[in-house]
Amino acid sequence: MHHAPVVVHRIHPSGGRQVTLRTSNGEESLGLARSDDDVIEFLRRAGMPDPDDVVLGGADLLDWQGDTPHVYEADPPTDDLP
Repeated sequence: MHHAPVVVHRIHPSGGRQVTLRTSNGEESLGLARSDDDVIEFLRRAGMPDPDDVVLGGADLLDWQGDTPHVYEADPPTDDLP
């Protein structure tokens, strides 16, 4: 079974998404991204070639978990507060 090497986890309640790199020893945290630019920078620092292409078009290399890709902020609650 194929697993993408980069995981962009579901959105944190306070915003942002944890980005991890799958390695032979498990997953290595690259940081908390608040934009595609953050993910690109994390991948550049990790030595991935062409990180812009990976984030903007590399569906086989990224696993966007739990939420819409390229979205980093949680939806505000829609409940009316008294």
